[in-house]
Amino acid sequence: DPSALPSGVGMRMWLLWVLLLSLLSAASGGADSKAVTTTLTTKWPDTPLLLEARTHDVDTLLFFLVDADTDQAYYDLIVKKARALLSSVQVNMLKFALSLRAYSSTVHSFQQIASNEPPPAGCSAFFSVHGEKTCDEEGLAALLKTALSRPKPFIFKGDHQYPGSNPEAPVVILYAEFGKADFQTLHQVISSKVYEGLATYVLRHYVANPSGRRVYLSGYGVELAIKSQEYKAKDDTQVQGTEGNATVMGEKDPVDEVQGFLFGKLKTVYPELKEQLKELRKHLVESTNDMAPLKVWQMQDLSFQTAARILAAPAAEALSVMKDLSQNFPTKARSITKTVVNSEIRKEIGDNQKFFKGTLGLQPGDSALFINGLHVDLDTQDIFRYTHLWINNLETDHRYSSWPYNVQELLRPTFPGVIRQIRKNFHNLVIILDPRQENAVELLSVAEMFYANNIPLRIGLVFVVSDDDDIDGMQDAGVALVRAYNYISDEVDSQSAFEAVISIFNRVAVGGKLSVGDVVKVLEKRFPYVEVSSVLGADSSYDSNRKEGGAYYKQTGVGPLPVVMYNGIPYQREQLDPDELETVTMQKILETTSFYQRAVYLGELATDHDVVDFIMNQPNVVPRINPRVLSTSRTYLDLSDTSEHTCVLSFSLFLPLWLSDDGYIRPVTFWVVGDFDQPSGRQLLYDAIRHMKTSNNVRLGTINNPAAAPSEETSRVARAIGAAMQTQSANNAKNFITKLAKEETAAALQKGADVGEFAVGGMDVSLFKDAYEGPKFDSLLSHAAYCRDVLKLKKGQKAVISNGRIIGPLEEDELFNQDDFLLLESIILKTSGERIKSKVQQFGIEEDSDLVMKVDSLLSSQPKGEARVEYDFADDRYSAVKIRPKEGEVYFDVVAVVDPVTRDAQKLAPLLLVLTQLVNINLRVFMNCQSKLSDMPLKSFYRHVLEPEVVIQADGSFSPGPLARFLDMPQSPLFTLNINTPESWMVESVHTRYDLDNIYLEENIIAAEYELEHLLLEGHCFDVSSGQPPRGLQFTLGTASDPVIMDTIVMANLGYFQLKANPGAWILKMRKGRSEEIYKMYSHEGTDSPAESDDIVVVLNTFKSRIIKVKVQKKPDKFNEELLSDVTEENDAGFWKSLTRGFTGAAKTEELKQEKDDVINIFSVASGHLYERFLRIMMLSVLKNTKTPVKFWFLKNYLSPTFKEFIPHMAKQYGFQYELVQYKWPRWLHQQTEKQRIIWGYKILFLDVLFPLAVDKILFVDADQIVRTDLKELRDFDLEGAPYGYTPFCESRREMDGYRFWKSGYWASHLAGRRYHISALYVVDLKKFRKIAAGDRLRGQYQGLSQDPNSLSNLDQDLPNNMIHQVPIKSLPQEWLWCETWCDDSTKKSAKTIDLCNNPMTKEPKLNAAVRIVAEWSDYDQEIKHVHTEL
Repeated sequence: DPSALPSGVGMRMWLLWVLLLSLLSAASGGADSKAVTTTLTTKWPDTPLLLEARTHDVDTLLFFLVDADTDQAYYDLIVKKARALLSSVQVNMLKFALSLRAYSSTVHSFQQIASNEPPPAGCSAFFSVHGEKTCDEEGLAALLKTALSRPKPFIFKGDHQYPGSNPEAPVVILYAEFGKADFQTLHQVISSKVYEGLATYVLRHYVANPSGRRVYLSGYGVELAIKSQEYKAKDDTQVQGTEGNATVMGEKDPVDEVQGFLFGKLKTVYPELKEQLKELRKHLVESTNDMAPLKVWQMQDLSFQTAARILAAPAAEALSVMKDLSQNFPTKARSITKTVVNSEIRKEIGDNQKFFKGTLGLQPGDSALFINGLHVDLDTQDIFRYTHLWINNLETDHRYSSWPYNVQELLRPTFPGVIRQIRKNFHNLVIILDPRQENAVELLSVAEMFYANNIPLRIGLVFVVSDDDDIDGMQDAGVALVRAYNYISDEVDSQSAFEAVISIFNRVAVGGKLSVGDVVKVLEKRFPYVEVSSVLGADSSYDSNRKEGGAYYKQTGVGPLPVVMYNGIPYQREQLDPDELETVTMQKILETTSFYQRAVYLGELATDHDVVDFIMNQPNVVPRINPRVLSTSRTYLDLSDTSEHTCVLSFSLFLPLWLSDDGYIRPVTFWVVGDFDQPSGRQLLYDAIRHMKTSNNVRLGTINNPAAAPSEETSRVARAIGAAMQTQSANNAKNFITKLAKEETAAALQKGADVGEFAVGGMDVSLFKDAYEGPKFDSLLSHAAYCRDVLKLKKGQKAVISNGRIIGPLEEDELFNQDDFLLLESIILKTSGERIKSKVQQFGIEEDSDLVMKVDSLLSSQPKGEARVEYDFADDRYSAVKIRPKEGEVYFDVVAVVDPVTRDAQKLAPLLLVLTQLVNINLRVFMNCQSKLSDMPLKSFYRHVLEPEVVIQADGSFSPGPLARFLDMPQSPLFTLNINTPESWMVESVHTRYDLDNIYLEENIIAAEYELEHLLLEGHCFDVSSGQPPRGLQFTLGTASDPVIMDTIVMANLGYFQLKANPGAWILKMRKGRSEEIYKMYSHEGTDSPAESDDIVVVLNTFKSRIIKVKVQKKPDKFNEELLSDVTEENDAGFWKSLTRGFTGAAKTEELKQEKDDVINIFSVASGHLYERFLRIMMLSVLKNTKTPVKFWFLKNYLSPTFKEFIPHMAKQYGFQYELVQYKWPRWLHQQTEKQRIIWGYKILFLDVLFPLAVDKILFVDADQIVRTDLKELRDFDLEGAPYGYTPFCESRREMDGYRFWKSGYWASHLAGRRYHISALYVVDLKKFRKIAAGDRLRGQYQGLSQDPNSLSNLDQDLPNNMIHQVPIKSLPQEWLWCETWCDDSTKKSAKTIDLCNNPMTKEPKLNAAVRIVAEWSDYDQEIKHVHTEL
């Protein structure tokens, strides 16, 4: 009734209903909109947010009791307490961390550690004192008395130690949940003991009654990818017992805007039209979800058109538009094609792309993100660019143009000793020499050999010759050589100049010296028309680098000439013999390659990085060599501290530092520590002053550390220094103290001379005398206390402190001279000092060297992160989204470069949106579009699960947790669901009955549930003797009571290994057996136990990646033994447990050998319900035909919960063993994005590490195969020395000739007459496979080929066929695999297995083919279904 509606708006609405309801008549009564939801939870119980907040380092949160009756009140209390301690940005970051549940893993790690110390009966919180436990005050007192008779417990790096604990006292660990009353009681008991000096107090979180809920995680992505329906892969079995997680939808759906209609608002205004609105919304959604394919011409401009849509939106909404368009692209694409792109956007993007390519190395379509980039390190002392005459440049010289340029080539394995030829300046050899020395010719001949043989080595020469201007090249052979080199280099090129230098030295007789005549003769021969005197004589203009060579040599301080340096590291004198030089250099190239490999793998070095800059930032490239200064193990003072000692120092010492009078900021502050009444202390001070006089960057302070208690006789010099600093101008004090530091002055003072006698001109002597004679020892005593308590020095010890870094204690006779102060200054200026100084100057603060010092100390003491960059980006007027920061507040500068129709855009948009809510940012998002697209750029829907803070529902309770929602999805496509998690997470699908590999949206809601099954511990292992990875070495991970929970094998690629674990403390060991017999631990890095400890403890307590490095060494009596020998790898019973898991239970040790011979190991992979159905039938066909016991190995990563639940019952019914194996695709191996290709990769890439070493042979049988014979025959088949055997493709069905791609083109020439093999069935001799490093070779070849998206189209099959020359294949007889597509009907009767290959001609669905081709298939299918129904 129109009259019931308000006029105006109401009339228009009514007319709209009439129009739209006419469209809806056919659609009414349909189902609700389709949706998919995804959640990811931990396996461990929910952890209290208060404990997570405490772990976030809000220390004061420790000391309050929680009394809150709702979740809202509990959360608000935590935030309120945090606000009192933190800035608003820090509070936001805390809220974000709590939303991410970032510290849940930390809290649970303590719970796991506590589980190894079960509490005393009746205690919900307890003390552990050196292994003995109690939960009352009397018990603690008793245990403390006897504690030191028991070994101290291990304290982890992440443990919370109570301040003021006495390190010598017994360690008391309190396991408790703070915020609870029992924690408060026990905390008061133990803290009183700490105040008495009786205990070291460590708190570990312990929840006595864990929650029944799990932690809902965020920080991951979910993709619904559209699958090809070319071959029907849907299982027709009805899913039973399905129930959608309907609570996640409901009426409060936040997505209520469809095609401009705000349905949330409409439902509120017109409640009586609720049903009609529901129908209208459904119709609009369905009309929007038009999935009809686009023509190629419509796709060409989609990237620019999407960018134009984003840029047309108001700045505040542009990120939301980008998120919506990229994450729902398949349904948005058709409407985007109607967008017009104006010429300004196109032009500006084109201009910017030239800049992106030149400056950032980004191609159109690439992405990048910069947060708070600072400009690139400004280093004028560049050891590689300063004065070297570079002979060659691997990156630009034509002779190297055929070499690959990508740094990823480093990760491709080669045989040991092979040097990779890559077009990057990874290896730099600099020869510093005096051309007149006798051995110059020998060194240059080695350089020539390297150059001529195309060794990937950049060679530089530094000639150290006379720098006297009166000496020219007609008088001095060295000057002549430099000028000749410069002339030829200018006229021709540096290679010709180098060849000429070699020719010059070839004229020098053995044992003779270079003469001017030798240079003249070669010049005259090569350049007959040039006037030699104009090149070599007094008027020569070819003198560049002549003086700089000598100056550079002196600066380096590397000892007598000649000097040879590799990447800045000087060679030892004995290594300069020509033969030795060649050997050592080649060895250094090999050693450094592994360093670069790790840098590439860790993302520290990329193809677009300057390798020389990368080397320059390493700690081994310096102006002078001093191990003390260059040590990477560094100690820093906390100069932000306001404790008593620091205050004493700041007032008594450092206010009147030697500052210039012009308010100049000194970026380097040295404090010299020593007893200045002793010769060694004075010498250190004297060298510091001498250096200070040569530098405008330094200021100097003194701290006296007396060897004995101060008295008038033993403190004359120290008191005089202090008095001068307090009373005199900087310059006068400096000159006076220089005098005091001389030995003759000290001797005179000792004999009773008046200190006033040594005053310098301009000093106010009376003022000085008053201070000298005044309160004598107060400041000296405070100095001594500071040396003892803060610097931890013994009486009289010397040290130098540079911007808070403590260098010392120096040994009594240790040399630390003026050059070392120069080195120290150079390092500070290079790494931090100058940049901090420039920032301080920007603040406009008057002279503040203190601020520079404190900031440097604070930043330098932090772990080193990635280098930051700052670029002045190109134009952002038309082609960038800009969000300006709030004025007057600190902000983060964020720059993103992105193509809006890429996977990166799907992830980046939600991340930037959350960032804008967390912190004040200045954001620029530059569009980096691709033109002339020929395919749909995005074929998936995507959601990134990330929320800026914890969500609380209207009733004051926490929401169930973050989840991914795909609402209003189109029904026509077939989807597959992928979850993209951080690198170190291993997740598995749980509970759901749906086939997540083949999602048809016939149901209203499909709820996918995942669990974080493991966190990954990754590592690299090397044998220190050989420098190579110990292939086949095995590690185990466990606890003291259960040492072998997980195991793994080291691969040759980067010595990589991975172990599955969960939060907690774990012990890493070498596996008992051959690993432990042959090797011993040598060292380890990145672990949580001391470097010398044999037991390696690793604490997993974050969701971040954990990577450790382990070095091992062969035991002396095992030096010639190999792990992967021809004898049986493992004889110990422990390793055989893996073969006896499953149905049959444990076997007796004496039966093991026999069982090994008798078990047939079969590997298979499957994903999706249909292929799991095929897999069960394949297993049944094996069991029906094979008399020998069988053990199945399945890749767990992609199995459905249904299959994992069913398999134990099937194993019991049919009496077979099985094991689920897992391996996370290593981050350094090129990632596949399509699920099917990932599964293909798992079939071939990890065969050497998926199975225990005791498994000698494995058979791979495809899931869609039917076996008709005893597979023992295949297992025992003679492979004649090949590592694996495959069946060649049949060639008997002639009508398929047009589809046999291997008969022409690339494959025909590559195979050179050999057969192309099918990957549906193969047998692998794992002993041989590992021995010849087949897995490492396959991964290496894959790494190279997979960068090209058009290669390896059938990854699991193409890779072994491509590698047939390096890893030979034994061809199995044809009857081992028959498939109707390629084999004729006459050969079917002799088939030992039948494979249900796809038929590219008929495209027949698998299920139809199975029933038609294999007579027994339906019977097997019914038998399995019968077993299923009996459960």
